[in-house]
Amino acid sequence: MSASRRSGTTDELGPDEPERDGPGGSSAGSAGAAGAEGSAGGSDLLAALLDGMDAALCAFDADGVVTHWNREAERILGWSADEAVGRHGFAGWAVREADAEEVEGRLLSAMQAPGRQVHEFALLTKDGGRVLVRTQSAAVRGPDGKPAGVYCAFSEVHAQIDLERSIALSEALFEDASWGVVLVDADLRPAVVNAHAARALGIGRTSVLGRPLGELLAQGVEELESALTHVLAEGAPPAPAEVWVSVRTPEGERRRCWRCGFVRLASPLAEEPVPLGVGWLFQDVTAAKQGEQEAAMLRFRTNQLHRAARAAAECEDPAEAATVHLDFALAGFADHALIDRVAGGAVADTDTAEPVRLVRVAVTPSGAPGPSLLGGEAGLPVRYGEGHPALQCVARAGSVRADAGNLSAEKAREWAVGRQWPADVVHALCAVLRSRGRTLGVVTFLRGSGRSAFERSDAVYAEDVAVRIASSLDLAGALGPE
Repeated sequence: MSASRRSGTTDELGPDEPERDGPGGSSAGSAGAAGAEGSAGGSDLLAALLDGMDAALCAFDADGVVTHWNREAERILGWSADEAVGRHGFAGWAVREADAEEVEGRLLSAMQAPGRQVHEFALLTKDGGRVLVRTQSAAVRGPDGKPAGVYCAFSEVHAQIDLERSIALSEALFEDASWGVVLVDADLRPAVVNAHAARALGIGRTSVLGRPLGELLAQGVEELESALTHVLAEGAPPAPAEVWVSVRTPEGERRRCWRCGFVRLASPLAEEPVPLGVGWLFQDVTAAKQGEQEAAMLRFRTNQLHRAARAAAECEDPAEAATVHLDFALAGFADHALIDRVAGGAVADTDTAEPVRLVRVAVTPSGAPGPSLLGGEAGLPVRYGEGHPALQCVARAGSVRADAGNLSAEKAREWAVGRQWPADVVHALCAVLRSRGRTLGVVTFLRGSGRSAFERSDAVYAEDVAVRIASSLDLAGALGPE
């Protein structure tokens, strides 16, 4: 079956056949050989265009005779172009007899109406089934401007509804979604963002478009770009991913945790999948993650205090029990720790006339990890300078935090050594040892550059440990040497 025959056009007229004009009809004959060749080429092109359409299309002349029928119409209803072209209306084959008059009237009424008309009705398939279709019909005008027929494009209603739902979903995601939605192109640059994502990135919706992610994020860019590249190459991951990023804002960098989902976008118009980019959806879960981390840290520290108490209860020497508490407290909390006791035993709150001297009684090993070492038998005071954090802690009877700040590596080393601490220390936390209304000394926890500075929650934990150490040291002093 030729392309021209499928489309219902006539390329050559027999000697007894009259010429007919209509939608897609041919009125050659006096144009000569060249005109005939041009008409044939135009009919082939028209047939190819009609058969390549994604929508089903049929056309009627002014008398209601089918003149065109493309492949998509054949796919939906099962009737071939040979079976459809030339029939008068849909009665008896594509529409039930009872509905034929109404359907034909609604279709042909488009010849007298301006613009396009949209209708929904049921058509019959060749095997006897029924298909609900949505049609768009409009008049075809002849050379004199008068209606010469009607063309009708139709598709299955569920397919049209699916398309409308897809468009509606896309518009809703980029307008009203309560999570961030970003369309990232193949170059890993934002192409479309919704309002929520723009707020999360701290920039306007138009300002973010086309900019590299490295200009929007200070940290986490490599991990995010790696995920986007993987999705472009392999497809969507099986589960959401949590990514920690630092967002650049006019107020400074903000540390956030985003729970991200990714989908690869491909063109539906290409035979082979052509990646259009990645749909990136994310939700800010920073508060929840911080809550989980704090809860996990609290559980761990509570367990450590419990284990330390059980282990210390088995120590015959109260001073050894104090170092047991120190060793258990170090896990996940600090790199070094030391205990300094007030020379002479203790200081009451009223004893403020003379300066306090501290004696080192326990310290963690500075090399290989191991249990804390007891010392201080000689009773020699530690050479702490004026304003040392440990001396401030005793004077205030409260915790003191110290930090090397933004000093260079060499200056930070001098800062630590000058305070009688290991050279790699940059953060310190001193907690006072109090028992029976007296100050017994100070416990100092130290962190290197690989850890963050001590926070208020760390000080609370250090004070809990200090209470247990102070009780053991007070007991050791009360018992005295054996």
